[in-house]
Amino acid sequence: MNRLARMSISTRLFIAVLAVAAAAVVAAGFASHRSFTHGFLGYLNKLAIERIDSALPRLEAAYAEHGSWEFLREQPRNWIRLMIRNAEDDLRAEHEAPPISDLTGAFLRVTLLDAEHLFVIGYPGQLDDDRIERPIRVNGQIVGWLSLAPFQSVTEVGAQRFERAQQRATWLIVAAAILLAAAIAWWVARAVLLPIRRVARATHELAGGNYARRVPEIGEDEVGQLSRDFNHLALTLERNETLRREFMADIAHELRTPLGILHGELEAIEDGIRPFSREALHSLQSEVGQLNKLVSDLNDLALTDVAALAYRKENIDLAACVAEVAERYAPRLAQHALQLQCALPTQPVMVFADPARLRQLLHNLLENSCRYTDSGGQLQWRLDTTGHPAEAILRCEDSAPGVAVELLPRLFDRFYRVEGSRNRASGGAGLGLAICRNIVQAHDGQIEAATSSLGGLAITIRLPLARSGA
Repeated sequence: MNRLARMSISTRLFIAVLAVAAAAVVAAGFASHRSFTHGFLGYLNKLAIERIDSALPRLEAAYAEHGSWEFLREQPRNWIRLMIRNAEDDLRAEHEAPPISDLTGAFLRVTLLDAEHLFVIGYPGQLDDDRIERPIRVNGQIVGWLSLAPFQSVTEVGAQRFERAQQRATWLIVAAAILLAAAIAWWVARAVLLPIRRVARATHELAGGNYARRVPEIGEDEVGQLSRDFNHLALTLERNETLRREFMADIAHELRTPLGILHGELEAIEDGIRPFSREALHSLQSEVGQLNKLVSDLNDLALTDVAALAYRKENIDLAACVAEVAERYAPRLAQHALQLQCALPTQPVMVFADPARLRQLLHNLLENSCRYTDSGGQLQWRLDTTGHPAEAILRCEDSAPGVAVELLPRLFDRFYRVEGSRNRASGGAGLGLAICRNIVQAHDGQIEAATSSLGGLAITIRLPLARSGA
């Protein structure tokens, strides 16, 4: 058992397939041989019975002619003639040497008995219980018995030769079938398990950190699906590893910048290069606020990633919530010379959500527009509802600059900003939309980005409406 466990799966599959096929072939060969042997013996016994049945009329006629069986004891040639010659051959039999046996050798196993079952002529063996007997009648009286010892095995030379030929043919077929089964088992083990071994080796490399490893995707069967799933897994791990490295680099960069400024300002004050004034204190406070905002965003992102934020959901009017946030954010928009137009329904749009998290979501969307929309631009927010499925749709659009279509799916990645640099003056750390995505998903909603009709970015949020009575 331990030795089998140490074998490779391909070897075990080869042995299993070969063993099953070989067992089936050998069993079929044995059954065929046994069936043929018994069938052949039955066929020989049938021919022998036909032989003795055809001889009965001649024996009855001969007994009627001679009045007893003494003519057979005195002249055994007559016994041979009666058993193996046809009536039309009797004239030719006088000039021909009698054959030793008929085709089946049945003649050599036939015994003639008188009416009292006493031996007259023929097969000298003992009378067995399984002998086949036919009565010989003359004028309605039984004058003798023709007894046949059935074939228990093939003994006649020609029949033995035929049987041996059949046996050789059978076992040759069995050997050829086993060789064919071995070839098929080898092919199955190689064709089926080779891709699996390839995936196994690739998995080992993947576990070692080689996330660029891929395997060929061959076929549409389960093995092909396994290869495709492996490649998808490897791609996901490679992307996650890339994002992790970028995430760490971005955190280091975002933390280094305000810390560097703080360190420089404090050294300048300490060395007397810069006086400790209200302006210096304001600058330090600004950098501390930036650090606090970054740490807070990182904390929110981590909590929303694992759905650990405390969500206290209730039925709230989304239209009223949008109007409230827009009003509170008006001064911030005015600083950037941005105009916000809200198209809200007059009827309440009830959703089952956490009011604080919804305000955070809307706040992040407005902050994103403030950071990346050109001064003097405009924002348009529209809230609608649909019936099938029942959901609220909030579409937030802003003016230029826009975002390339191929970059839209990446906007919800953490630390991703469209401009390649990390110029802090142009925006935040790139965590706002990632937090928005997590909040929307926590409310069983959807969020997507598209090109705005105003020339900038359009964010569409879909939230399920609250069930009546909930």
